[in-house]
Amino acid sequence: MTDPSAPPLTRIQQKNRDLILQGALDAFSANGLRGATIDQIARAAGLSKPNVLYYFDSKDDIHKTLLTTLLDMWLAPMQRINPQGDPLTEVLRYVQAKLRMSRDYPRESRLFAYEILQGAPHLTAILGGGLRDIVDRTVEVLERWMSEGRLARVEPRHLIFSIWSMTQHYADFEIQVRAVLGPGHDPFAEAGAFLEDLYRKLLTP
Repeated sequence: MTDPSAPPLTRIQQKNRDLILQGALDAFSANGLRGATIDQIARAAGLSKPNVLYYFDSKDDIHKTLLTTLLDMWLAPMQRINPQGDPLTEVLRYVQAKLRMSRDYPRESRLFAYEILQGAPHLTAILGGGLRDIVDRTVEVLERWMSEGRLARVEPRHLIFSIWSMTQHYADFEIQVRAVLGPGHDPFAEAGAFLEDLYRKLLTP
């Protein structure tokens, strides 16, 4: 793992580190943590095995770094919810942002889902700390909006869970979604319209 006290990476070092993480995403997505190897990651990254181990101590180190980066990315749209904005607009914007992430980062979503299904061994501390803190702050905003009568009253944490599951389903089960819909359908465009209508009806006071 990168030493926080170490000097900043050069441009080439950062490029190589990014290549390794992208290669790891390919390897982990295809083979899972247990099935993936450093050799596979190196081939996917276009680097040598010693080069990979120069930047990361082990396969587990790469996996944890990748998952932590992904979690930061998943949480970014929630942190952009504006407490001073229009409540319904802010929630619907969050729903659409999460759906776009499922469309644009399906491998990342599936990798994160796989980690959770395995009991989140690499993310336990983060899930019980940083994630919960961000969710708690969002819940405070939602509860204030509901108490002011600006959103319909629902249980805010389960509202957040529903948004996660409804949007990430289209990445984690994309093959199933496309098989059921058949040719000629754009799952994400159709989902965007459906979820907009669903949450607007649910949350309009």
